[in-house]
Amino acid sequence: MTGPLQPARPASTAPRKRSASPDVAVLDDVDAQTSKESAPKKPRLSATTDEKAVSNVKASDVTSIKTSAAKAVAPAKKAAGPTVKKAIFMPGFGPKPTEPAIPASLRANLSVPLNSTAPLADTPAAGADTATIKKDYIDALPPDLKDLLAMEIETMGDDWFVALRGEFIKPYFRELKKFITAEQKSKKVFPPAEDVYAWTRLCPLSAIRVVVIGQDPYHDDGQAHGLAFSVRKGIRTPPSLRNIYKEISDEVDGFKPPTHGHLTSWAKQGVLLLNTCLTVRAHEAASHSKKGWETFTTAVLKTVVDRLAPTGAEHGAKGVVFVAWGAPAGKLTVGISEKSHHVLKSAHPSPLAASRGFFGNKHFIKCNEWLEKRYGEGQGIDWTSVMRD
Repeated sequence: MTGPLQPARPASTAPRKRSASPDVAVLDDVDAQTSKESAPKKPRLSATTDEKAVSNVKASDVTSIKTSAAKAVAPAKKAAGPTVKKAIFMPGFGPKPTEPAIPASLRANLSVPLNSTAPLADTPAAGADTATIKKDYIDALPPDLKDLLAMEIETMGDDWFVALRGEFIKPYFRELKKFITAEQKSKKVFPPAEDVYAWTRLCPLSAIRVVVIGQDPYHDDGQAHGLAFSVRKGIRTPPSLRNIYKEISDEVDGFKPPTHGHLTSWAKQGVLLLNTCLTVRAHEAASHSKKGWETFTTAVLKTVVDRLAPTGAEHGAKGVVFVAWGAPAGKLTVGISEKSHHVLKSAHPSPLAASRGFFGNKHFIKCNEWLEKRYGEGQGIDWTSVMRD
């Protein structure tokens, strides 16, 4: 039984197998030509008398016609009113319409990139009345923004507040504060709000000689209190700090590890113990990372680099020692001029890494050697002060 009939294929489109034969090639060409001739032709429009007349118009006459037409349309446009363009919010170019407007007097640092070589405009000069500058700044804030910055206003040291006030109105920081505020209201967050900026009160910007860069705050109950590597008295000394004590014991004569991990005596000597992330959700390591704190603490480091440190009555350029333990901390010191400052890098003191380069790094001796060369004899840090605290 034969299958169903197939529709006949048009002759001009039937598949034709090519070969090397010239006769077949000629046949293919004939088919192609036949296909072209059989295609319907578009009717050719003949030019009317008016079209012929238009083709003879000079360019100058066309310009005159266009001008006359524009004048005729202008009254209608004027009556319709001006065209209003819809405003588009661009991140980084000011607040969204729903957010409080920022007074022009507070926007000095919005366009200053963190990797800029120029000092921040808000960095207070030596002897500046930072309390008055801070008050004037707060008075100029819109009410909504003032509420959002309550933790900074109430707990941050005056000279740090003045130096960093340009960051507070940047979009990233406002988003960070919204997140942190919501976390503090709904979850347990460490350190407590009053201690997040403890480093600014214990170690004024004007007194810094050493910066020790940490990572995340301790996330167990009662540990974190605003200083990197430090814990409250009565709390068991964490493993990383025990390794720090061990290294100091090997370097500094007479040092014996204390029974606590409270490092405020170092901070009071000008040692800034700064975590790159300033808060954490209880029992959830790195839960507040990549929310904006890293950008803020980079600005903190830039402020230190730009301001440098005073010696007695001298507010000069004698430099700061940056201590970076571990790869993340080391990355933050890239670009710091070692002509002006001193950078010490090694493995992290955690039990997993201490034996790979932290032990034996001699950082505490090297730190004091450099400080005494820059600031004078006896101007190093008394690392043994924690034994008497």
